[in-house]
Amino acid sequence: MENLKYLFRNNIRQYAMLIALVVIMAFFQIATHGILLVPMNVTNLILQNAYVFILAIGMTLTIIAGGNIDLSVGSLVAFIGALSGAFIVTMKMDVGIGILLALLVGFIVGVWQGYWIAYIRIPAFIVTLAGMLIFRGLTIFMLQGQTIAPFPNSFQEISSGFISDFLFKSQGPLDIFTIVVGGIIVVGYLVSSFQRRLNRSRKNINHESVFLFAFRLILVSVVILLGFFWLAAYKGLPIIFIIIALLILAYSFFTTKTVPGRYIYAMGGNEKAAKLSGINTNRVLFWAYEIWVFFLLLQV
Repeated sequence: MENLKYLFRNNIRQYAMLIALVVIMAFFQIATHGILLVPMNVTNLILQNAYVFILAIGMTLTIIAGGNIDLSVGSLVAFIGALSGAFIVTMKMDVGIGILLALLVGFIVGVWQGYWIAYIRIPAFIVTLAGMLIFRGLTIFMLQGQTIAPFPNSFQEISSGFISDFLFKSQGPLDIFTIVVGGIIVVGYLVSSFQRRLNRSRKNINHESVFLFAFRLILVSVVILLGFFWLAAYKGLPIIFIIIALLILAYSFFTTKTVPGRYIYAMGGNEKAAKLSGINTNRVLFWAYEIWVFFLLLQV
């Protein structure tokens, strides 16, 4: 009990959002009479909110680099979505070519906004506010209040398809492939946690007690397994879930294991100190917006 008190007393800020999330989920689980965490509903929540996850991944880079928020994200998503519809549906282009052209347009937009923010040093709030108004107007002009449809099935499957539909048809109430993936992730998490603890011990770095370490491993493992069990109970792993997981891994590797990623953290911590250390802060801020636009476009 004393260990648990120590855990929460010294990590209250770190776990505050997690505790709030659990409380909110419990409230709506009770308010909806148990419907919130029905497997089908959990899967639908992932499918319907996937774009929020992807936007959050990209937005994190701009926040870390200088505490900036991009106000143009919604309008830019709508504009690039309209362009994708024009390329793929109206002009009958190949899905891959249409997506690449949309990415190219988004890259150009990132260059434009990143230039004014990083090199001219116009506040990001002003630049992205202007972008929000411009791209919203362009979207309305392109669509003329109409909906572009239908998109090819290959395009729709990216956001609404499931891995099991492409690999094999699951037999029984649970998708075995999803459960196997969940087990592999848990094993990977346990191995990496033990390796991290062993490295800290070798370097004589203080770490949490054995009790807290075991408690954290068990809690996280149970949460992961429950999450994959819910997914397996409906249709298995959504394709968009795999895309989000890969983006998180790529983002984590970039920010923690590469020199440019550490530059972003250095600039966000103290831009003047980073500049005096030889870091080209203008370039770092510029590329933070380029990478951010890439994450943004992947949700289109």
